[in-house]
Amino acid sequence: MIYSRTAAGERFAATSPVCVEIYNDAPLSYLTATAHTLLAELTAHAIVVPTTTRTPAQYGRIDLPSGPHRYAVTSNGGAILVDGQPDPVWRDHIDRIGAAAGPPVGAVVDELAGRVNDSWVRSLRTADDLFCYLVVDTDQQPGDFVAEWRGWCEPRGWNVSQQGRKIYTMPNAVTKSAAVREVHARLTADRTLHADSVVLAAGDGVLDIDLLEYADLAIRPRHGELEETRWQHPEVAVTAARGITAGEEILTWFHQHATSTAHPDMTAAQRTSTCTTS
Repeated sequence: MIYSRTAAGERFAATSPVCVEIYNDAPLSYLTATAHTLLAELTAHAIVVPTTTRTPAQYGRIDLPSGPHRYAVTSNGGAILVDGQPDPVWRDHIDRIGAAAGPPVGAVVDELAGRVNDSWVRSLRTADDLFCYLVVDTDQQPGDFVAEWRGWCEPRGWNVSQQGRKIYTMPNAVTKSAAVREVHARLTADRTLHADSVVLAAGDGVLDIDLLEYADLAIRPRHGELEETRWQHPEVAVTAARGITAGEEILTWFHQHATSTAHPDMTAAQRTSTCTTS
């Protein structure tokens, strides 16, 4: 939904962009003016659950027009925020299944650190004590690095994906779909959502695939990691637009499906849970 100036594309200036994230006293991320309005209006038709690989602190920098949201999913599903605060019950669950599935993040970071060097890696960071990622110079990055690193990780219950300058190393136990399924279960249990309500989702990277496949209907933009790998799914639509205007198209799609998938006994707010990734 949100784009840096670099990722926004050539139509950035023509979209009357609205800044929704400030970092180090400088504007960082934007919505188009139309997308800003559409996202605010969407909350009248659906429960919006922002879903992101960002940590809670990184997500907290974003000022979405329809916020604050009762629920958000951060840390790629490792954290569920309830009224802005990480839910300890969910985190305990993630920590337990992660410990049973493979080595801890510290051991993975140590192994990774021994495989990289400063000639092409700008930083190695640990996120929310759950996963790690590299920020790299893609021009200098060894062509076989991701494949070799994936070969070490996969037998140990971890996965690897690259999104632009970032290479993520993620435990298989941490997924967006599991966290969104939990949020949806809570919202149906307290009758905020009807039991037959649908889940709509959007995403553009490999770390979004499980969420896109879990959703009843989903959409991805015609750019990003999934476009580069030509990933397709019969229940996942693809935008015509690229860059920041793809966000407008996705939000228009959300509006159309949030109002057309209603069970006859549902109120407007009970129809749909929409999950937008960033």
